[in-house]
Amino acid sequence: MTRPAFSKFAALMTLFTAFSTPAAVFAQQSGAPKGGASQRIVPVLLGAAKREAVPVQFETIGTVQPVASVTLRPRVEGQILEISFADGALVKAGDVLVRLDSRGIDAQVRQSEATVQRTMAQLEQAQRDVSRNEALAANEFASKVNLENAKTQVAAFNAQLTSDRAALDNLRVTQSYYTISAPISGRAGVAGLKPGNIAKTGDGSVPFTVINQISPIYVAISTPQRFLPDLKAAIGNAGSSVEATIQGVGEKVKGKIAVIDNAVDTASGTVMVRAIFDNEKEALWPGALCNVRVTLKVIDNAVTVPREAVQTGPRGTFVYIVDKDVAKLKPVKTGRTSNNRTEITEGLSGDEQVVTDGQIQLTDGVKIEPKGSSTGAP
Repeated sequence: MTRPAFSKFAALMTLFTAFSTPAAVFAQQSGAPKGGASQRIVPVLLGAAKREAVPVQFETIGTVQPVASVTLRPRVEGQILEISFADGALVKAGDVLVRLDSRGIDAQVRQSEATVQRTMAQLEQAQRDVSRNEALAANEFASKVNLENAKTQVAAFNAQLTSDRAALDNLRVTQSYYTISAPISGRAGVAGLKPGNIAKTGDGSVPFTVINQISPIYVAISTPQRFLPDLKAAIGNAGSSVEATIQGVGEKVKGKIAVIDNAVDTASGTVMVRAIFDNEKEALWPGALCNVRVTLKVIDNAVTVPREAVQTGPRGTFVYIVDKDVAKLKPVKTGRTSNNRTEITEGLSGDEQVVTDGQIQLTDGVKIEPKGSSTGAP
């Protein structure tokens, strides 16, 4: 039983050898590589490592806020005679916006002015009495009691004059409330009251209008507290800037960091920052949402590579550099990514060619064939 089985196995091995030997000979004659995968050529895209200025940036969402906003409310009650501004108009500080019927207060002011004049006349009379009594008392023609009474009268009229003038000043202040002027420059909203209406006082009263300062203007953003040291350093730094883009509009406006809130929000771990913009063309509008890019500083002469060149493996980040048509794996340490380029803090000198596409087929030492260059290739 054993011998026939062995004979069949030997016959099969002989047949296999007969078929395989020509294939091996063909492979040797055709020049097929002996090294297997290590000798293959991989087509790749290349990019360039280079030295350049790298901005330290982050992006977030901001809300446009006026630097100043004033709600004009009546401080006295009265009928509106005139509204001197158009709805939505630009106004300057000091412009007269509203006039109320002031005939009643005007009459009170005139009455108070007359009271002041009367008291001044009485004071002059009392002063003459003092002068006369002093002369008579010196010659013993009048008693000293009369002199002292005259001096007391002068003091009383002096006090009365001070009181009358204070009352007149108070009325003049009240009189000024009947002519409402713009306290700030900005853009007025829709007038809440029209001529003929009665203006009422109180927090619940209808305001004349709301004035928002448009130029300059703030954009408020909430930033993580880890950026706080860089934000404080950015104030006054010429290399820092803020770029805001109104959502849905696309127009970009540049400004700078102006104010950092004096406390971190304990609930969210963020700090409120306000950037200021000249906004001369009024591209930013109060209440609008905008995309904000904050540049904290600029790192000069940093090594960067195209973002696609950086790969991550079990041992960290790396790139493939090109050395005589061979891919070499190079471990690197990365920094920030900006404008599709990643900062390399360690591992490259800045004059290498790097692989930006095709890395999945590469291993260290594999030959490559460039099939093109990505942005930044030399």
